Amino acid sequence: MALKKKPVTGMKDILPKEMEIRDYVIRLIKETYGTYGFSSIETPCVEHIESLCSKQGGENEKLIFKILKRGEKLKLDTAECEADLVDSGLRYDLTVPLSRYYANNSSELSAPFKALQMGNVWRADRPQRGRFRQFMQCDIDILGEPSILAEIELILATTTLLGKLDFKNFTIRINNRKMLKAMAAYCGFSEGEYDNVFIILDKMDKIGMEGVQDELLTAGYEKEAVDRCIELFQTVTNDIDGVRYLKETLGDHLEAGTAEDMETIISMVEETKTADFKMCFDPTLVRGMGYYTGPIFEISMDEFGGSVGGGGRYDEMIGKFMGNDTCACGFSIGFERIVMLLLERDFAVPSAAKKKAYLIDKKAAPEKMKEVLLKAEKERAAGYRISINVMKKNKKFQKELLAKDGYTEIEEFFAD
Repeated sequence: MALKKKPVTGMKDILPKEMEIRDYVIRLIKETYGTYGFSSIETPCVEHIESLCSKQGGENEKLIFKILKRGEKLKLDTAECEADLVDSGLRYDLTVPLSRYYANNSSELSAPFKALQMGNVWRADRPQRGRFRQFMQCDIDILGEPSILAEIELILATTTLLGKLDFKNFTIRINNRKMLKAMAAYCGFSEGEYDNVFIILDKMDKIGMEGVQDELLTAGYEKEAVDRCIELFQTVTNDIDGVRYLKETLGDHLEAGTAEDMETIISMVEETKTADFKMCFDPTLVRGMGYYTGPIFEISMDEFGGSVGGGGRYDEMIGKFMGNDTCACGFSIGFERIVMLLLERDFAVPSAAKKKAYLIDKKAAPEKMKEVLLKAEKERAAGYRISINVMKKNKKFQKELLAKDGYTEIEEFFAD
């Protein structure tokens, strides 16, 4: 049987052109986030299955690549359930691993701790444009900061990075889980119904207001509660005035200070931003993860037609590892989608070093080869990127390929 040359479904090979862009974006991420005080960390790609299945990851917990026990611990003949076979899994995001990391190492970390983490994650998802089963995530998180300074800095750092990559006119959509719960309570939904109501509400941008209304009624919720919900969302606006309207309308259902915090985040970011984007209050924004406890946000780009990043506050997750809650807030960019958009616009990586190619006649004597190698070393010392190649029979095509790879100068060396 012939071996399969294509990657496993949902995985991909990365060609040099894309790899060059990926390396550039990674360097820019570290440089930009470093100026905001974030420190690079790394966690293992494998986590304990108990951590991954702690009901914190929402729908992603259904997409875990689970790992069988090894050696003598794997007893296939006596296993009665999955727990007898599985003890770990590939991480589906970087937030759960970060929480475990902080719980394990907090005594050696600064407070608050500003973490930058990049790495592959895995989800047994249905592959589509910009979505893979193995993909790179890039997260920044601030742990131990209870104030909204964390949210403001995370949004400013992320949008500054996107601005440096020449993305413009994108939107940061922002909401608050406390506000969502207050709206649900105001409409008459019971607390046990919140999660399912939010899942349906999160489809607003795909199925519209009427679609959400139909799904809520089909799910069996009281018509009075559904009508009140739809009326509320038809009335509220996507700006600071919308935040103020909800503060006045929701009354005691809304925790004190929530609306004021939202106003401050929106206005402070607008007044201090360096990139070209807008802030938008979106009361329908839910974010699928079950661990969010406060402000939540997403990056929307028209050229992609959806979200290219998101995050929020998750003050209760780390406590599940440590026994006491630790304030935490994070923002993740969709690294793969950002790279895809750069590829689609034929993005050229800025480079201070010029690229030269040397073509040597295959009949050249060793002395000629030595001459070329020494010349190449001098050019590299002067800042050039030099690629030495044996001259092909179809020299024209060879030069075209080199030019495609960015080698703007090509020098030929023939046998004496």
